[in-house]
Amino acid sequence: MLSSYNTPVAVGPTSPKLDAMPGSVDSTTAAAGRGHAGNCHHIWLVTGPAGCGKSTVAQYLANSLSLPYVEGDEFHPAANIEKMRNGIPLTDADRWDWLTALREESMRQIASGRGEVVLTCSALKRKYRDVIRVAPYFNTGVNLHFIYLSADPEILLKRVSGREGHYMGANMVQSQLDILEPPQPDETDVICFDVGRPLEEVKAAVLQKVKSVIEEDEA
Repeated sequence: MLSSYNTPVAVGPTSPKLDAMPGSVDSTTAAAGRGHAGNCHHIWLVTGPAGCGKSTVAQYLANSLSLPYVEGDEFHPAANIEKMRNGIPLTDADRWDWLTALREESMRQIASGRGEVVLTCSALKRKYRDVIRVAPYFNTGVNLHFIYLSADPEILLKRVSGREGHYMGANMVQSQLDILEPPQPDETDVICFDVGRPLEEVKAAVLQKVKSVIEEDEA
């Protein structure tokens, strides 16, 4: 049985205390403290490079399950947005505080009693994903799931080129692909989806998988 939640709302940035850059977290170790049955909470992090449909899929998932939704792009500081708008790729140093803020906001949503949250974040490198993996490490009962969306570069470029009013231009797609580290088999908290097919099929497949995971954890 799925838990009931309030109407989903897009969550804006807060000002959490930011940690220093964390070290690498083994996904299997991070999963060791997760809870079961009636004590389960979930962070559903929809990830992948620009143009993969993160926001579309995440919003659909949040609306379908009545979950709060945290849009990662809204947490970028102004300096990061200005760099991307000017076609300047972000460095690791540009991302640490942003990633930590997303992690802390996800935990704040769960601590507020919502139980689950949907989050978007490109998380292109494994060490970026490891920053978010700290969230459940010392919080028994919190399950983190990465929903990784992938597609051929040509598809990503076409989608980004068709956007209007977004600071992430088509010229940034290649820079993301250049640093992309696709999830590896030992990253057992990642669920992969090919988004080269029709969007409605992708959304249905993601929702079905998420429901099955929730039902298994709460059985």
